[in-house]
Amino acid sequence: MNQDIQTTPLRENTAVSADGTVIGYQTLGAGPDLIVVGGNLKTSDDYLPLARLLARSFTVHVVDRRGRGASGPQGPEYSLAKEVEDLRAVQAATQARLAFGHSYGGLVVLETARSFPLFDRIAVFEPGVPVAPVPTAWMEPFRERLAAGDHYGAFIHFIQGSGGAPDFMNKLPHWYLRTVFRIAFRGPSWQRMRPLLGACLAEHEQLAAQYGRLPEFAGVTAPVLLLVGARSKPHHREEFATLAGTLPNAVLQTVDGVNHMGPSERKGAPAVAEQALPFLL
Repeated sequence: MNQDIQTTPLRENTAVSADGTVIGYQTLGAGPDLIVVGGNLKTSDDYLPLARLLARSFTVHVVDRRGRGASGPQGPEYSLAKEVEDLRAVQAATQARLAFGHSYGGLVVLETARSFPLFDRIAVFEPGVPVAPVPTAWMEPFRERLAAGDHYGAFIHFIQGSGGAPDFMNKLPHWYLRTVFRIAFRGPSWQRMRPLLGACLAEHEQLAAQYGRLPEFAGVTAPVLLLVGARSKPHHREEFATLAGTLPNAVLQTVDGVNHMGPSERKGAPAVAEQALPFLL
């Protein structure tokens, strides 16, 4: 990565959503406007390595979804519809006609595009549109551990129960993972992640509620690049292929060397940007 890309200055901006919630976003680069919407347990800071690469060609606006970063709280009436209102507010403020979404952020982008023709082109990386039922058994023990102030315990229930963990991790005892997680998760990334655990639960409840709505996403008429990590689980890759077949104007591509977290990881960002840039230009 070139030094000028590493040091591209950031500009802090805000938009006001329909319910009055302030939505913060970081802006960098120059060129056509592109909105980046991140996933669960992430803030806009996690996507800056990707954004700096995209900023070679675009003015990139990296959103802090409600409940994190510079944005206001999720609120007691939180829903996917609120996220759509938030994205519409940022789009109105930036006039961006391009969007990139990761995971839950990809669901937000596609749900917005389904009802509002705001974007000319969309790139999503493993968007959270449920093709199969979403696991929910972990949610109650997660809620209990979180209420008790046991952040590591709650996080372990999420990792083991939500379906994204490697198979070997699901076989490890809770006490062992707690010891490992206390060592592995204690730096800046954990400090950003820990306050988002409550939002994580609310977002996954919304995610589970979307199951059965897959046919509705045929309403996304904009061209879509659907990116999938080569290191993601095979059955997840099959589900994204099903989603790509539902979207009327989608191209499915595999990104070598990355898993589901690729866009939010410094080592995965270059591979994701390399495939997204030609499509979005």
